[in-house]
Amino acid sequence: MKNQNNLSILALLLILFTSSVSAQLRTNFYQNSCPNVETIVRNAVNQKFQQTFVTAPATLRLFFHDCFVRGCDASILLASPSERDHPDDISLAGDGFDTVVKAKQAVDSDPNCRNKVSCADILALATRDVVVLTGGPNYPVELGRRDGRLSTVASVQHKLPQPSFKLDQLNTMFAKHGLSQTDMIALSGAHTIGFSHCSKFSRRIYNFSPKIRIDPTLNIRYALQLRQMCPVRVDPRIAINMDPTSPRIFDNAYFQNLQQGMGLFTSDQVLFTDQRSRSTVNSFASSEIAFRQAFISAITKLGRVGVKTGNAGEIRRDCSHVN
Repeated sequence: MKNQNNLSILALLLILFTSSVSAQLRTNFYQNSCPNVETIVRNAVNQKFQQTFVTAPATLRLFFHDCFVRGCDASILLASPSERDHPDDISLAGDGFDTVVKAKQAVDSDPNCRNKVSCADILALATRDVVVLTGGPNYPVELGRRDGRLSTVASVQHKLPQPSFKLDQLNTMFAKHGLSQTDMIALSGAHTIGFSHCSKFSRRIYNFSPKIRIDPTLNIRYALQLRQMCPVRVDPRIAINMDPTSPRIFDNAYFQNLQQGMGLFTSDQVLFTDQRSRSTVNSFASSEIAFRQAFISAITKLGRVGVKTGNAGEIRRDCSHVN
């Protein structure tokens, strides 16, 4: 009986170990099945980037939205009706989706790689590549994700940070995915190449409160510039750079802007106005190296959120449809 118990325990440990191993991502996952995958994706992303700069912020934002809703399983790429129809996703630029589609086509055009690389992994690789193309840090991408089969509008509800969020709300949402406050601040630094629409921050420059028109945490000169770019009666979909100083370069200017009261969203500026996060902003503002190191750590952790591995999910032949 004792031996049987020992065998049962051993079998259970083996199952747990196997499950743990299969859940692990690794940088050389496609070493045998598609050894050139990184080069193929990089070339496709570079070609798309040469056509339009929007490729970079659009792809980066797409990766973030995908990972936060159902985990990094490319569910955001599935065609309507799906996550992309939710108001929080509907503003995602089409160039991000197109980047993944073009990269997937390039990968599958190689006979050795056809139907072997997931859309989720291609999105993760493309995200790293656009960061590098805009002057950001290069970093190894862990691979081995599989694609999810489900995507619903309802699944997006309360899953993504909002422009009006304060620090506690941001920390709570990121903590649900195993990301620390420092991770959250580093990932917010991706706004250095991002853009937004007037409707997302218009309250801060026109109607902050019944008695105060402009958010007092905003630099007044910056607020007046925003008013010029976003008149009351203009199309609210006009795109505004989130980094007014170097919007096409992945650098630490975003944090320097926060020090000057030039964070576009409340959720940006609060990182500096709240004493609990200010020291991290100051650290990243004064040291590009500190920011880059923290960003690599944070985006690597983000890429592990809710991943499907082993026999879970599938390798989609078409990123916009399940097999």
